[in-house]
Amino acid sequence: MINKEDELFNEQEDQNPDSKGSNTVKDPDEWTTGDEPMTGAQHSYLKTLSDEAKEEFDETLSKAEASKRIDELQHKTGRGLAEN
Repeated sequence: MINKEDELFNEQEDQNPDSKGSNTVKDPDEWTTGDEPMTGAQHSYLKTLSDEAKEEFDETLSKAEASKRIDELQHKTGRGLAEN
């Protein structure tokens, strides 16, 4: 069952990954706003993933850092990953 947090980060599955200018395929290190504080959605989802993975939650991460950490924890927990 997919919850609202998973939906926020799975939207890219519904978009064309070849779209030019799409931030869903851009490396977080290249985001112009990557140094800004993580968004509310990232904070909530990252907290959930951290709790499930039994890993420390760092609320000071930037948007780009949070995105990378979410990817790491999704792979660790299996949450939010598309089924093949």
